[in-house]
Amino acid sequence: MPSKVAPETVLLDDAAAAALLPPRPARGHKGTFGKLLVIAGSVDYAGAALLVCTAAGRAGAGLVTLATPESLQPLFAAKVVEATTLSLPEDDVEEVDPGEALARILDHDHDALVVGPGLRPSLSMTELIRGLLAPDEDGEPSPAVLDAEALRSLATVDGWATDVAARCVLTPHVGEFLRLRSADGVDPQKQGDLVFDDARRLAAAREAAAEWGQVVVLKGARTVIADSDGRTAVSPFENPALASAGTGDVLAGTIGALLAQGLDTFEAAQLGVYLHAMAGEAVRARIGDAGLLASDLTVELPLARKKLAALPGAGSAARSTGAGPAPARS
Repeated sequence: MPSKVAPETVLLDDAAAAALLPPRPARGHKGTFGKLLVIAGSVDYAGAALLVCTAAGRAGAGLVTLATPESLQPLFAAKVVEATTLSLPEDDVEEVDPGEALARILDHDHDALVVGPGLRPSLSMTELIRGLLAPDEDGEPSPAVLDAEALRSLATVDGWATDVAARCVLTPHVGEFLRLRSADGVDPQKQGDLVFDDARRLAAAREAAAEWGQVVVLKGARTVIADSDGRTAVSPFENPALASAGTGDVLAGTIGALLAQGLDTFEAAQLGVYLHAMAGEAVRARIGDAGLLASDLTVELPLARKKLAALPGAGSAARSTGAGPAPARS
């Protein structure tokens, strides 16, 4: 059993992470292992979208599609070799038409979403993001990882959480977390030290997850994962090499891939954080605590998964809960 660091809080280790691995049936195909739709990227932040898509594929997603404003589709289509692309209708260059874009996304076959990395800030994008997460007449919206611009967009809307029907994993760094809490009317100055005070980080993430009704991943050294029901987990890793642009995009893609493979939000967040940290440790072991590029992590993700899959009890939690990919489709 993993060791306890606080009531209802699990300190993650290899065995705990291995138990969460989704199954990989020998006769599975790309539909078996989940379809992830990524809404990310802009002219200035094209790399964010590419990192998310690459990480998702390396973390086991069967099919990754990048949705991007139609004027940018030729740019991204030439770069995302393994992913497909989906053009989103525009009102102007790089300015999505939220109604038409939402209709196209909802018509696209996918199991989970990643929304936010590298998106261009705009009122129309905020409207699109809110529409994606709102109640769906045809059923519950797809589970989603919300990062970067998705978090900043939500933080502009007071009481944003009441309008979110989708099951989400929010992945804020400390600054984004404080902006979201400000939208709740919580004074950021009263949140305490969310960088060095591990007890305060844990309490703040737990409070926010309960209020928002979602899973919160408070990034940083010893990343905290909190569920709305009070369960929390802490990653044991502290790695300054990960303080590099784009590493959060890799994390978003990793968690998104696990959602697409059938894990619930809390389990996908825990395993995604742990695999991402293992990848970071592997790079650090080779090059030291500086100089890591986010793209270095993507090659290490499947190797980290391979290490966990070799442990006794790998996949046991997913099997016991019935989690995992949908039945194979033709």
